[in-house]
Amino acid sequence: MCDSEPESFLSESPTTGHRPLRRAWIPFAVAAGVIVIDQVTKSLAQHHLSIYPHHVVGPFGFQLTYNSGSSFSLFSGSTTLLTILDVIFVSVLGVVAFRTTSTAIRVGMGLILGGALGNLIDRFIAHHNGGVVDFVTLTHWPTFNGADSAITIGVIVVIVSLLFDRRPSPTPDPSQ
Repeated sequence: MCDSEPESFLSESPTTGHRPLRRAWIPFAVAAGVIVIDQVTKSLAQHHLSIYPHHVVGPFGFQLTYNSGSSFSLFSGSTTLLTILDVIFVSVLGVVAFRTTSTAIRVGMGLILGGALGNLIDRFIAHHNGGVVDFVTLTHWPTFNGADSAITIGVIVVIVSLLFDRRPSPTPDPSQ
């Protein structure tokens, strides 16, 4: 790595010349936790909820639905295409999550990876015609699930981490 290049969250370690692997497990541990929580809550929703809404408090409630599309039910009915794109996305995300050196970004990537895998499990295993189990309702917002929440929180963590990264920028070499 050249001294004049800015260090990114995917950079090699400046002192050793290779990626530090000490905490490379973090995104995968976070992802595993998200998957477990997501699948347990979806199973509970399928066994205890019906297609009729259950108001809880304020704008919050529960209603069992199956979404064959992507976020906000976009591309409904394109399950095969969405599944292929999800597999590619998860594969790329796994590589990036492994290579990143920032702990905060590792956590955010783990949340995104876990949420994406949780929804992908629904498409492959749950047998609802490729639909993802959604059950949390908010007034004026599409029904969603725990995996969707993890993805959203993960994206926010990554963006905030990138915006407020405290690494010192390299000083240019005056001799060049």
